[in-house]
Amino acid sequence: MSPSEFESQLAQGEGQTIEFKRCSTFPHADTFETVCSFANRIGGNIYLGVENDGSIRGVDPLSILDIERNIVNVTGNPAVFTPSPALEFEKIEYNNKLVIRIWVPMGPSVYRYKNVIYDRIADVDAKVTNDDQISLMYIRKKSYYSEQKVFPYIEFSDLRPDLIDRARSMAATNRRDHPWTNLDDKQLLHAAGLYTHDRERGLSGYTLAAALLLGTDELIRSVCPAYLTDAIVRIENKDRYDDRLMVRTNLMEAYAQLSSFCRRHLPDRFLLENDQRVSARDVIVRELISNVLIHREFLSAVPAQVTIDEQGIHTRNASKSVFNGQITLADFSPRPKNPLIADFFTQVGLAEEMGSGTRNLYKYSLAYTGTEPILIDGDMFKADIATSTAPRAVIEKTQDIVLRTLDELLKETDSATAVQIAERANISLRSTQRHLSNLIKSEEVEALGSTNSRAYRRARRCE
Repeated sequence: MSPSEFESQLAQGEGQTIEFKRCSTFPHADTFETVCSFANRIGGNIYLGVENDGSIRGVDPLSILDIERNIVNVTGNPAVFTPSPALEFEKIEYNNKLVIRIWVPMGPSVYRYKNVIYDRIADVDAKVTNDDQISLMYIRKKSYYSEQKVFPYIEFSDLRPDLIDRARSMAATNRRDHPWTNLDDKQLLHAAGLYTHDRERGLSGYTLAAALLLGTDELIRSVCPAYLTDAIVRIENKDRYDDRLMVRTNLMEAYAQLSSFCRRHLPDRFLLENDQRVSARDVIVRELISNVLIHREFLSAVPAQVTIDEQGIHTRNASKSVFNGQITLADFSPRPKNPLIADFFTQVGLAEEMGSGTRNLYKYSLAYTGTEPILIDGDMFKADIATSTAPRAVIEKTQDIVLRTLDELLKETDSATAVQIAERANISLRSTQRHLSNLIKSEEVEALGSTNSRAYRRARRCE
């Protein structure tokens, strides 16, 4: 690692893939907790001899070999680590001091340190004890897509021919010369990848994706019993709900039912785009519902949720993602969670190419209420879109409060998180995050880091 690369890591600070540790003669136990959490998430670098604030303390040059041997012995001891994670070491000399870099790659297994599972959440090594969280971790570690699981006992008669006809018709409408128009039903299923061969297990048959897209409700219940999307409106009756829709049917009809439910309960606002009237609400609903149905982990027992309240529309669904943090246009990298289902939705015109959903949500959320969406990926994907419009004077006043609160906190520390600002200003976290996004856009504030615990400070040009 070059000095400039090391300086960049120090400036970035602790986060999902960076951890600073003091180290005397031997590393402390929390170093091994970080090794475990990095191996369970997306990997990362541990720097021994660096303070939490990024200042260099260094390690004793005479102890370096003993420190490395200790780490290898501990991580290789099956009574302490199960299984043993991979590690690499590098000695870095910086300002006449020595730092040990431990690189921990993401591993294929779920790792335990002293029989405890740790996961890296922002800059914290979090103990994982909840069964649902452990289940999601195992799912994330699998190298295959669960939608491609083959069920050799699914028969063609378990699928609905009317849905296959509908898909063919929708594909032809979406693209006049679509190849599905010249295929019979079974050929269409093969072309869409819904009938395949699992050469590892020696099985052939219809996939989980085929059952979810085109199967009868009875078939879906048998192959994916936990599948559920729960949509709730909670505006007047906050203790319970005003309206509710629980969807367990195939994904094509689920899309229509959930979209209709959301449009019924959300205000509609039109805008002109190339001299054409466009419903920002309909675009937002389309992207949110498509995401809930396409990019979710169907093996998870956690149901997907769609909630409409006074603040807006919020979705939650189990995900299979190596990234954990807020998604922005500047740093997001689209990655399919269920490529077969995603491609099927694209062919029938219910979705577009990868990445377009995020761009549309940013574009039309701004057109809808003047605020950016909050999109957070991880083991649970979360989306929050404001749907109520406040008078501009109210928005500007609240934004000014957020900025003044940040300035107050900056007198006490170098940076502040959204949680700290929200608590000090007595403003909801969602509102605070939206105003901070606007302040970043106006170049009054800058964000440090890219995880859930990202901090904020005044932009350097404003200092």
